[in-house]
Amino acid sequence: MAVKIRLKRMGSKKRPCYRVVVADSRARRDGSVIDSIGTYMPLEANKVNINNELALEWLKKGAQPTDTAKNILSEAGVMKEFHDSKYSK
Repeated sequence: MAVKIRLKRMGSKKRPCYRVVVADSRARRDGSVIDSIGTYMPLEANKVNINNELALEWLKKGAQPTDTAKNILSEAGVMKEFHDSKYSK
């Protein structure tokens, strides 16, 4: 089963907010999810809220982030932490 870290759209029309979730790659965008690891609110100043430990755990298990999710995880500092731990061995 291919697992992706991606965004799930929430909120009302023209007021989007997203959950950063771990889901099967074959599932629909707003369908079933395995785990929720944070939120992203593009219309607010403090827009990224990610559980770093949970995100690192899923990345180490092999979950592949989408391009947008990778940018959000980079902004939160998770990708740097992941690459540092990956290449420090």
